Amino acid sequence: MNYYIITGASKGIGKAIAEELLKDENNHVVGVSRTNSIKHPNYRYQPLDFSDIPAVEHNLQKVFLPYKDAERLVLINNAGVLGDIGYVGEGMPNERFEFVFDVNVIVPAMLMNTFLEVYRNVPCEKVIVNISSGAGKYPIDGWASYCASKAALDMFSQTIQQEQNVRGSGVKVYALSPGVVDTGMQEHIRESNAERFSNVERFREYKAKGELASPEEVGKKIVAFLHNTDKYNEVLVSVRDM
Repeated sequence: MNYYIITGASKGIGKAIAEELLKDENNHVVGVSRTNSIKHPNYRYQPLDFSDIPAVEHNLQKVFLPYKDAERLVLINNAGVLGDIGYVGEGMPNERFEFVFDVNVIVPAMLMNTFLEVYRNVPCEKVIVNISSGAGKYPIDGWASYCASKAALDMFSQTIQQEQNVRGSGVKVYALSPGVVDTGMQEHIRESNAERFSNVERFREYKAKGELASPEEVGKKIVAFLHNTDKYNEVLVSVRDM
């Protein structure tokens, strides 16, 4: 059996990936999120609120159960938040930085750490995919927390891959940018004020001109990528290259 642990699986890209994987009866999916919207015999829902770090720490053992029949174990860190849009030093609440980094960096790091430790001696293929963003590679005004958190996730992914190479574990780690996708995050971006985000009109045009990819379309591409990870040697990858 193949086991896929997906965070943020209740909506958007995470849900699309889960539903695409569940079309194959050999796949089992564990959805980790605050709410549940999937019902399937091969789907297990594990409630977790990533903004509550102590709760995450206390419930990690419920996420990473022993899977003695596993042929493949995959962790997909998909859950993420944009956070408040606005300029640093212009009324940005300090606690909002913590929220964004907790959800986008700290919890994924905790999940990766536990995944690698719990399944270290399980003799099967192991893959980690962190859903990143082009914003982690290029600064975007008004998105300081998001850009910085995705850059941190990219570097964390690259460092873990280097460590796994040193250990000769065979574990593959990727930071995958999905492109511009029609999700709730995009709605939040379009509703922002131009005074707090100078490029807001460009994102409104993406929607108006039908240039946003659907979560289902991106989900299918990501699942195709998961089936062909042996073809990708770089940690930083993009859906646009697939």
